[in-house]
Amino acid sequence: MIKPELLMPAGNVEKLKYAVKYGADAVYLGVVDFSLRAMRKGELITLDNLKYAIDTAREMGAKAYLTLNIFGFNSDIKLLESVMDKIVDSNPDALIISDPGIMRLAQKYMPKTDIHVSTQANILNYEAVRFWQDMGATRAILARELPIKDVAEIKQKVPDMELECFIHGAQCVSFSGRCLLSDYMTNGERKANSGNCSQPCRWSYKLLEETRPGQYQEIVQDDKGTHILSTKDLCLVKHLKDMIEAGIDSFKVEGRTKSLYYVSAVAKAYREAIDAVMENPDADMSEYFNELLKVGNRGYTTGFYLGEGYPKDGYSYDISKGLAGADFLCELCGKEDDWYRIKIKNKFYKNEDIEIISPSEKFITQVTEIKTLKGEEIELANTNDDLFVKFAKAPVEYEYAMARTVGIKGDVSEKQTCSCGD
Repeated sequence: MIKPELLMPAGNVEKLKYAVKYGADAVYLGVVDFSLRAMRKGELITLDNLKYAIDTAREMGAKAYLTLNIFGFNSDIKLLESVMDKIVDSNPDALIISDPGIMRLAQKYMPKTDIHVSTQANILNYEAVRFWQDMGATRAILARELPIKDVAEIKQKVPDMELECFIHGAQCVSFSGRCLLSDYMTNGERKANSGNCSQPCRWSYKLLEETRPGQYQEIVQDDKGTHILSTKDLCLVKHLKDMIEAGIDSFKVEGRTKSLYYVSAVAKAYREAIDAVMENPDADMSEYFNELLKVGNRGYTTGFYLGEGYPKDGYSYDISKGLAGADFLCELCGKEDDWYRIKIKNKFYKNEDIEIISPSEKFITQVTEIKTLKGEEIELANTNDDLFVKFAKAPVEYEYAMARTVGIKGDVSEKQTCSCGD
């Protein structure tokens, strides 16, 4: 078996670094105006620091792919052409594109740069792959609606074209993400295909009969609630062997707007899972699935990949936001003697057991002491504080380490084990 690439999202520069440290072979990143995700937090990736972000990934040993995957209007084409000098200078390893017009511009200004055709292009068959190959693309990012057996057939028919598939993350209720619901619900202010989706598929809906104004009725699917459009998140960790054997070149994780903890923990789980399958194709994936229960999700599903249509239990009728099986407690960001400086994300107490993860470690330890930056000893580390702590056992690679609660919350575990091919 040929080892596939693990491709992780890089929503900002900090997440890029963590994604690579935790195991990504490559990252994908975008800038406002030309990407389908509009970022709002952290050291945002802009045209001014794009070259720095790409150089950083490369210096850390990973590739960096730039997303230019909007469907462009004339104004977008003019804007893109006006900044192509900065994109050329940033020198990404590949461009992710869905619009033929943008592809044409890319080939004009960057003829030697690989082009990956976005999942937005809805590539479902080998003739479509051949079409894009004839147009000069080097990789096809296949639609999430494809079963694994079809992916294998595409690879057999077009063996010299790289194939990329999503293996984890949030899914859109619309076909390959082509949705106008956000545009409609926000009067055009939050356009899904311009990187600013308001996610109305996650909202809770009620029914109004027009002759009875003000009388709202619940829309109920049995007793599960009213989130009738909200799909569960994709999780294919238990099917890595089949996907590798199908010939997939790159495994993609969704989530440029997800947290630093999400990106790190998911990268670590899939890095270790892929390595385990490459060493032993029949390796048990349960450990890695349990790790993925610890990050935020709306319940997990295998989507269309098993070839039986979309599972009936593939919708999260009762929740819209992701629930995590473990709380992200803190990020380690410095060290003075035996004290570790931390940024608190969720509160914890002195003498509490916590789990530390780093790119190379995962273990349970205890918080033995807490003090403020001024040296005052305290019992409680509160959300959003910057503090110093001591651990009974400390991480070796502390620069990229973080801590979370121990174990998996029972209610989350119960919600999130269906439709994953057990």
